[in-house]
Amino acid sequence: MSEEVTGNAKSLSMIVTKGSLDWAYPPFILATTAAAMGLNVSMFFTFYGLTLLKKKLDLGVTTLGNPAMAMPMMGMHMQLPNLMSAVPGVDAMATGMMKNLIKKKGIASIEELRETAVESDVTLIACQMTMDMFEYGIDDLIDGPELGGAATYIETATKSDINLFI
Repeated sequence: MSEEVTGNAKSLSMIVTKGSLDWAYPPFILATTAAAMGLNVSMFFTFYGLTLLKKKLDLGVTTLGNPAMAMPMMGMHMQLPNLMSAVPGVDAMATGMMKNLIKKKGIASIEELRETAVESDVTLIACQMTMDMFEYGIDDLIDGPELGGAATYIETATKSDINLFI
């Protein structure tokens, strides 16, 4: 019997903990893809991941501790040694390069992916504890996120077919 007949749609829940440009893409791509495939999707934004729900995004790339980061340049893939991260302006340069690459390749922005998630009825949950800790108000966030805590996520996760920590 198909899921449509039984009403047992699959579900995906994820915890989003990182708020940099490079860490923002995986959760939103996975969420919007899963929603397009008919899954019920819930995203729980906590700690630095909560910044992805802010109205104004100013996301950057951090090169420190990211040895796998290799940018296509001059016909090859260039890697930045971790030591370079200590040089002022390197993160800004890497962010600019990443944003240019995203634009050049026609990849949707985080704002566009986030809007698609909202339009696809993805449940966005802002961690209340994190909001309190970092002194964010509901007015700092886009319209739509629910407020919840660890218990909210655990309740959702125990009912989900797929759980991801990103």
